[in-house]
Amino acid sequence: MRVFVTGASGWIGSAVVPELINAGHQVTGLARSDASAAALAAAGAQVQRGTLDDAGVLRAAATESDGVIHLAFKHDIAFSGNMQGAAEADRRAVETLGEALAGSGRPLVIASPFAPASGGPQAREATARFTVGLAARNVRSSVVRLPPTVHGEGDKWFMAFLVGIARDKGVSGYIGDGSNRWPAVHRLDAAHLFRLALEHAPAGSVLHAVADEGVPIRSIAEVIGRHLDIPVVSISAEDAAGHFGWLAGVLAIDGPTSSALTRELVGWNPVQPGLIDDLEKGHYFRN
Repeated sequence: MRVFVTGASGWIGSAVVPELINAGHQVTGLARSDASAAALAAAGAQVQRGTLDDAGVLRAAATESDGVIHLAFKHDIAFSGNMQGAAEADRRAVETLGEALAGSGRPLVIASPFAPASGGPQAREATARFTVGLAARNVRSSVVRLPPTVHGEGDKWFMAFLVGIARDKGVSGYIGDGSNRWPAVHRLDAAHLFRLALEHAPAGSVLHAVADEGVPIRSIAEVIGRHLDIPVVSISAEDAAGHFGWLAGVLAIDGPTSSALTRELVGWNPVQPGLIDDLEKGHYFRN
């Protein structure tokens, strides 16, 4: 299958590309920089230069493909405070890809986060619903919902942020009693699910990329504290924003999530280390 992948050189995309190639697919990845293009070429993929704002590029690449996996998101502007702008750019890209595939029966798989709240996250949820609705236009559309933590060696996201906060503050914190839970998945298991969705997911599917259904935040804090040799402490809800910054809202979520239906639907079986075991390997604490 000829597969067009956006976000192909990103944290998840750089695992999805070899997953697809090793399964015999031909991959074309969207690259907005020379570094991304070089990484894709080195991985054995063809390169399509462009960005999420290049509607013509997206349309042509999708039209020429047998299927599309959409992973790109403007994290740079989202983390600078413009989450809504990033979400709107994402929606335009999905609309363009969906239009190119309409009537073809070909697959479109997109990544979407759990736990929409307000603003940008709410807009991303609307994009996920739009994608599911493309099934009515004869697109074999599916949404892969990603948990807060997609972990693995080289991760620079939520787990790395938590470790950095603990190192800076001199304590490894959790909010309240720390019993609230995060679902999690290893990056390589997530990549495998994206391939299975491309190959097998029925039109209009919503899949949960969840290996750990709910890891207590306190358990995460205890591993971090032990590896950094610092105290593990409770942070009150009132002090959470001051201690954790922008991460406080996410860290307070209690969101255990099942992937039982996903495993049954597409035959997904996570085999990589769970979050606690991955933390115990020590690679998050080497810097």
